[in-house]
Amino acid sequence: MVLVSVYREAFRGLPREVWLLSAAALINRAGTMVLPFLSLYLDEQLGFSKQTTGMLILAFGLGSVVGSYLGGWASERLGPVRVQELSLLAGGSALMGLGRLETLPMLWVGLFVAAALGDAFRPALMAACADATAPESRTRALALVRLAINLGMGIGPAVGGLLAARNYQLLFLVDGLTCWAGAAMLWWTVGRIERRQRKEESAAAPEPMAAVWRDWPFMTFLALVFLLGLSFFQIFFTLPLYYHEVYGLSERTIGLAMSLNALVIVLVEMPLVRALERWNHLLVFGAGALLVGLGIGVLPLGRHLSLVIASTLVWTLGEMLSLPFSNGLVAARAGSGTSSRHMGMYSMTFSVAFVVAPPLGLAAYGAWGGDTLCLAIAGLGMVVLAGTLALRSFYGVHG
Repeated sequence: MVLVSVYREAFRGLPREVWLLSAAALINRAGTMVLPFLSLYLDEQLGFSKQTTGMLILAFGLGSVVGSYLGGWASERLGPVRVQELSLLAGGSALMGLGRLETLPMLWVGLFVAAALGDAFRPALMAACADATAPESRTRALALVRLAINLGMGIGPAVGGLLAARNYQLLFLVDGLTCWAGAAMLWWTVGRIERRQRKEESAAAPEPMAAVWRDWPFMTFLALVFLLGLSFFQIFFTLPLYYHEVYGLSERTIGLAMSLNALVIVLVEMPLVRALERWNHLLVFGAGALLVGLGIGVLPLGRHLSLVIASTLVWTLGEMLSLPFSNGLVAARAGSGTSSRHMGMYSMTFSVAFVVAPPLGLAAYGAWGGDTLCLAIAGLGMVVLAGTLALRSFYGVHG
């Protein structure tokens, strides 16, 4: 009964709009099938070399950077829910068309466009969620969106693997259709509310996007987020290689160990965020970044699966502290107005880290070895914590 009460309290008081936005995110992410199998599709189905495949995936990353920025910019002018609808419709169409492209130039352009259209969804989603929620429960609301995304990401790749075994073209079709389904749901639910509100409110000119660049405490915070992103994305790109080559783990064991992360997040994150809601959000973010670094930094201390599991639990705790509270800090920095500008810059920061982290991490791995890379990531966690301690006098911390 105590456990049930804890979970009920964690979800209590969140607006209906947040639940609907989270449901749309769940539908969208449950259809995430193209990206997890993209490198295999380009390599095995289309016959491109590893180097060419890497360049094509780079196009996707660059499109994500552009889309994240444009998503925040457009949300202020069209409304964040409207931008989500357009992103899902256009992005879904682009995904379905992508499966018909085969030449290198067309694929490069197609991947860039598909990512730009699809990733405009993320800042608009977070902005809509933040704008619909009272400041005291904003971090919890954003954590609910993260929970929905994690649940969806647990479904999409699993179903995608079954479809890929039959026909890779089914991945592009089903991924696109789930985008359309999410758009339809938003149109009939939260979209109606936003359209009514925008008719009733006076159309004030949005503040220029350049104003965010002049907010040096916010830009400093984004620099810390970028360092966290450099560390965090090594989990998906270099750690599997490290587990296989240094620890001698099989692909199946690596997959099971990594799946522990999603399980813990689904079970623990919302109650944890609820318990820490009144704490200093900037320091919670810094502590989370430190734990991400230390969780990876302990790996050179042994070569046993139990250390991998312990490491996963530590960096997962760091993820649950750093990412939800960084979302809340970004929304809080926007003040009483729309958070679209800030969410766009925040999403773009993670997109840039997503582009930079793989080649940087793999280059360091090849030059100095996996143990040195893990220790360097631990050092980055300490740098982010030090940065939050230095920034706390200048940055609003109430989410």
